[in-house]
Amino acid sequence: MSPRRSYDQYCSVARALDAVGDRWTLLIVRELLAGPRRYTDLHADLPGVSTDVLASRLRDMERDGLATRRRLPPPGAAYVYELTARGSRLLPVLQELGRWGEDELGERRPTDAVRAHWFALPLLRALDGEGLVEVRLEEGVFHLYAGAPDGPVYGDGPAPGEADARLVLDAATCEALARGETDLPGAVRAGRVAVTGEGALAKTLREG
Repeated sequence: MSPRRSYDQYCSVARALDAVGDRWTLLIVRELLAGPRRYTDLHADLPGVSTDVLASRLRDMERDGLATRRRLPPPGAAYVYELTARGSRLLPVLQELGRWGEDELGERRPTDAVRAHWFALPLLRALDGEGLVEVRLEEGVFHLYAGAPDGPVYGDGPAPGEADARLVLDAATCEALARGETDLPGAVRAGRVAVTGEGALAKTLREG
């Protein structure tokens, strides 16, 4: 485990950065907001991180009470990492960072990696209401738990049950939403997002 580094400043911002200011830490939190993840899955969805750095960050997060590691029962029997309650409270921090970073996105560069579920947090910010939402993009399918008070906020793959709303949109629309250039109701009205489902979220989007 790497030695704890500190700014040694009596300031809550500095103390917070002591825990989450290292490179990759907040992106690991972003991945763990999907619920328990295996090390190999984390490494696959964090292109550019070395195995040594990822292992070191996860150990630091365990030490700082942000994440825990546990073994799944058979037949899985694999180790997974998941956020603690303290780690989960970083969701609004990531959401505000996402809003702040919208102007930095610009057009996608040829060197930019992308995963479908990286659009989960921008879409969560865009949704007004509660419910299970399935999202289909060109890059893949994921689901969201809009307004969920605790537990995972998104996950890969189709919704695990009847979705309150299903959204289908192309990459250009999703990127425009992530950059803050359009809002979700406006994209639905413009025909850029197809909405199906009988839940309150779907009805609100179609009527908005």
